[in-house]
Amino acid sequence: MFKNSGKKLLAILLMACMVFAFAGCAKEKSSADESVSKLDEIKKSGKIVVGTCADYPPYEFHKEINGKDTIVGFDIEIAKAIAEEIGVELEIKDMKFDGLLPALVANKIDFIAAGMNPTEERAKSVDFSKVYYSEEQRILVKKEIADKIKTKDDFKGLKVGAQKATIQEELALGLKGAEVKSLSKITDLVLELTNNKVDGVVLVKPVAEAYAKQNKDLAVLDLDLNTENEEDSSVAIAINKGNKDLVEVINKTLDKLISEGKVDQFITEATKLADEE
Repeated sequence: MFKNSGKKLLAILLMACMVFAFAGCAKEKSSADESVSKLDEIKKSGKIVVGTCADYPPYEFHKEINGKDTIVGFDIEIAKAIAEEIGVELEIKDMKFDGLLPALVANKIDFIAAGMNPTEERAKSVDFSKVYYSEEQRILVKKEIADKIKTKDDFKGLKVGAQKATIQEELALGLKGAEVKSLSKITDLVLELTNNKVDGVVLVKPVAEAYAKQNKDLAVLDLDLNTENEEDSSVAIAINKGNKDLVEVINKTLDKLISEGKVDQFITEATKLADEE
């Protein structure tokens, strides 16, 4: 009687030990899976995917290089430098600007390089790198009306275009009495301007100047639209929240590029490339 009870007790104890052992292994495996970072995943895959909106010269734009349509620009050069620092290939995904953040959050891309301002609202859903460029805001208009506009108040009753979900859209909405037309692509906005469907388009200075050089009928107004909020004129890389190691390697790359004067070099070269016919 006691002998059988002892055997049963021993069997129960052995089964309990096995359960705890398997539980421990499962926990270790789970912890190991969780410890695999985004940077580790990128290195393992051999590529990093950048999301951009390539209608924004000199930041990012399409250019025929050796007979092939190519996405170029100073943001693209920065993205290449990040890929090189990590030791992987760069894949570029071109999409509408207002689709970039949803794509990042859904892990369809690894980071965004698209002249993006690190606003407080965007920072609720993504993390940002350090600022690598500060920009000025301007308004692109037809030359024929450029002399008639002296202040921001002169846009009362006029139509102003801006890209959706951007600082430029907010600035356009701040022009008292102006009717604002928001579109997803800069190229469409400039087309609206050349076809007299809008009277002006709010753009960052280098982009406005690039389009004005491409079209002799356009001019850039010397009106400073910058606000007192520094984030409205700053540009940074967007990364999914929680990817501290990826943020660190991106910031390391930016520090190196800025200290070596490469960012200014990229801007100059991209602007010249955008000016070429």
